[in-house]
Amino acid sequence: MPQQPSEQGQSPLPFLTVTGDTLVATAFRPHDREASTHRSPHNQTATTDTRRRHRTPYHRLFAQPGARAFTLGNLIARLPMGMFSVSAVIMIAGSRGSYALAGAVTATGLAATALVAPWTARLVDRYGQARAAVPATAFALLGDIALVLCVHYGAPDWTLFAAYAATATTPNMGGMSRARWAHLFKGDPAAIHTANSFEQAADELCFMLGPVFAAFLCGAFFPEAGTLVGDLLMMTGVLVFAAQRSTEPPPQRRTKKSEDSEQSEKSKSPARATGMPPLLLGFLAMGAVFGSMEVVTIAFADAQGHKSAAGAVLALQAAGSCVAGLLYGALKPAGPAERRYPLCVAAMTLLMTLPLLAASLTGSLLALAGALLVAGMATAPTMVTGMTLVQHRTPEGRLNEGMTLAVTGILGGIACGSATGGWVVEHLSTTAGYGVPVAAAALALAISAAGAARRAVRRQVVRR
Repeated sequence: MPQQPSEQGQSPLPFLTVTGDTLVATAFRPHDREASTHRSPHNQTATTDTRRRHRTPYHRLFAQPGARAFTLGNLIARLPMGMFSVSAVIMIAGSRGSYALAGAVTATGLAATALVAPWTARLVDRYGQARAAVPATAFALLGDIALVLCVHYGAPDWTLFAAYAATATTPNMGGMSRARWAHLFKGDPAAIHTANSFEQAADELCFMLGPVFAAFLCGAFFPEAGTLVGDLLMMTGVLVFAAQRSTEPPPQRRTKKSEDSEQSEKSKSPARATGMPPLLLGFLAMGAVFGSMEVVTIAFADAQGHKSAAGAVLALQAAGSCVAGLLYGALKPAGPAERRYPLCVAAMTLLMTLPLLAASLTGSLLALAGALLVAGMATAPTMVTGMTLVQHRTPEGRLNEGMTLAVTGILGGIACGSATGGWVVEHLSTTAGYGVPVAAAALALAISAAGAARRAVRRQVVRR
């Protein structure tokens, strides 16, 4: 019997024909619909699942194993950063009856942090986050407890300064978190951009909610409650964060070669890395924007007879920055960060004129609140882009130190801006005070523009 082609498991017989002097063999195979229907749904399901998991850049970010756990610990430890200053002021002023003393103590702590934080960050880079951050946090916690005891038992004023200065060893949680993202998504600029945007939004959220939570605890329970709860949250968060060893960047261990080149350590410092000095100066100027805006807004609300509303008005600025940061992270900005940074600073400078216009033209606290909400939307994109440049320009293995130097610059700027804004309000007017953040933003713009021009000249020289 002639062999019949089987419908299953066998190939069909070829069809032979002759065309001229050419023999043509053609195999007719019916379309395997059944197999296709088996494969297609599977592939479609896999594709759909992937798309569902990564519907936004943030889904992709937190799909990374361990990312949610270390972020949870980081946020718990970060919230007290917005609580400690307010808690200390309420606690000291309530016990000693002097806001001047309370302000001086917190300013001393800020100055101590600016000096100590880069060294703490260097230890974190060298020995690892878990080994360095946990003891540094424990030491800072002892300083806070000492402050509470000194205030409660009426110790001399100088002890308050010493105790609060001891809290300067608190590690930069935001910098360590950004370092983890940079380690997890090394070579993926889009993911790092999203991570930096999320971290900036987290900063804004913590500094928006922290003071409110601290004031509630101190008022509802006892003056020391804000500091004690903040200590508990900070230590708990750091322990949870440090326990996530799988996402921790490897420490930059010393080798014999690095020890032999100890004399060149200064040249490798992030503060002296190419492009970092103007960037740090820009952060100093931006810190002055934030510090002056806070003091002037409190004074403006007080002059309008609504001092208690100052916190809510400032929270709107932080809320605008938080929302803008999340949206900015979901986008894919065009062009390199070096090109975007001056544009972001220019946008921030332009929007910082809105509070000045609202205060001078309307004198309305409600109009000022709306202006601050819009003005805050330029903050997060500027900070995100700036922090991205810090990551690019910081030498390998020194990322925590580079991030902390940027934060130190911001803290120093906040102190300078607060003092300048307070002086202008006292000697001129509250409306004129809003000129200080505009001037500080313009200075940041000039610094960024000068840095961009200098880099352009260098590139031309190299090409020649």
